[in-house]
Amino acid sequence: MLYYLFDYLDREFDLIGAGVFQYISFRAGMAVLVSLLITITFGESLITMLRKKQVGETIRDLGLEGQMQKKGTPTMGGLIIIAAIVVPTLLFAKLENIYVILLLVTTLVLGAIGFLDDYIKVFKKNKEGLAGRFKVVGQVAVGLIVGATLFFSEDVVVREFSETPTEIQASGDTVINYEDVKSTTTTIPFVKNNELDYSKLNPTENDLITAAIYILIVIFFVTAISNGANITDGIDGLAAGTSAIIGLTLAILAYISGNAIFSEYLNVMFIPNSGELVIFCTAFVGACVGFLWYNSYPAQVFMGDTGSLSLGGIIAVLALVLRKELLIPVLCGIFVIENLSVILQVSYFKYTKKKYGEGRRIFKMSPLHHHYQKMEIPEPKIVTRFWIVGILLAIIALATLKLR
Repeated sequence: MLYYLFDYLDREFDLIGAGVFQYISFRAGMAVLVSLLITITFGESLITMLRKKQVGETIRDLGLEGQMQKKGTPTMGGLIIIAAIVVPTLLFAKLENIYVILLLVTTLVLGAIGFLDDYIKVFKKNKEGLAGRFKVVGQVAVGLIVGATLFFSEDVVVREFSETPTEIQASGDTVINYEDVKSTTTTIPFVKNNELDYSKLNPTENDLITAAIYILIVIFFVTAISNGANITDGIDGLAAGTSAIIGLTLAILAYISGNAIFSEYLNVMFIPNSGELVIFCTAFVGACVGFLWYNSYPAQVFMGDTGSLSLGGIIAVLALVLRKELLIPVLCGIFVIENLSVILQVSYFKYTKKKYGEGRRIFKMSPLHHHYQKMEIPEPKIVTRFWIVGILLAIIALATLKLR
């Protein structure tokens, strides 16, 4: 909103300083600043309100050190994360941008699903919360909306450049011929000719079949990463800190993908208008970091499913929009391994119970962070080490821009 106001003031009144709102870097900086201020300033008020309403976390005794001390800690703190993402984005981003609209829809819809789950747990005193199938339906619905929009919308294009520039005779300058085209191509990490066209997975030439394949891929990533973030949110600061690292990496990738000069230099797919996502990404990072002010050990508030489901969904959609979803196993390695630890644990337990009559376990407990807790490693040390691994994975993800 402020972008449009200052754009008008700059054009109509030539207001000194108003033109700075044209720069993505300035608006991104303002977005992260406002996001941090919202979480830190209003976080205490939210915690106080949640305590008055007795919105406390119900803790199931798993025999983990310090676990029962967390009983009654306010949850639903994801509300402040969502506010700190949405408000700066509305203030500083171009709201007609299709990618910004998609991210806002993802944030609000998954946040609403998570809020309903937390509400049932807290106010209805149902420890199970929202039935898993309803969560999956909501995630699939978001994936369907995102996938259909990315496939069918005329505003979602990639820019293809001609190999032969055309010289302008009058000035001697050259211009590069290009065409913005609809495409289902994505980026394959660590590969030299690093583009994969999902339409090649369709043996026929039927566009509807291609659309169905692409939308199913989108649904898979949205559901998997949303659940991965939800599972990772098990100890103080882990999900928020990991998400901040991933969000910052995606902000860098968004800036490169939306900048013709940098994308050409690094031989990265140029996606028109994707640079506007830098504002959303920085608001996202500011919200996660600001939330750590109250969520770091010992946590004063938990984000609950309200926050974790939306964080994972946002990350998945950002990667899909930037055509970097195949980088998710690296960039979101923490979420992926947390997911896999649960799948492996459950599958192996069921297999051994059927074969030997007694269930056996791979880990002391799943998800993986609880395994380390069972090894009596202090919670802050586990979180810090996971953050370090997350930073290393982020560096590897950025290195794929040149390592092919």
